[in-house]
Amino acid sequence: MKIVRRIGVSPRERGSMTGETCPDIFELSDGNFAVIGTEATATLDSELPPDAARADYERIVIVSRETLVRAKADIPDQ
Repeated sequence: MKIVRRIGVSPRERGSMTGETCPDIFELSDGNFAVIGTEATATLDSELPPDAARADYERIVIVSRETLVRAKADIPDQ
């Protein structure tokens, strides 16, 4: 599995000049997506709706609104 491309614009283009806050979204060679975000499993796990579940190996990650909105145009429809 490899990163094929960034989805959206780079953190620097979103104003991260220090490299300290760099949420990002990448498309992978298998068609899935990888996300860099703030780990928030402990905070949000109990907030999941009844029809949502998280496996032990999965984590809840926060991605800034700007990151996702600026990635929208690059996300394939299918």
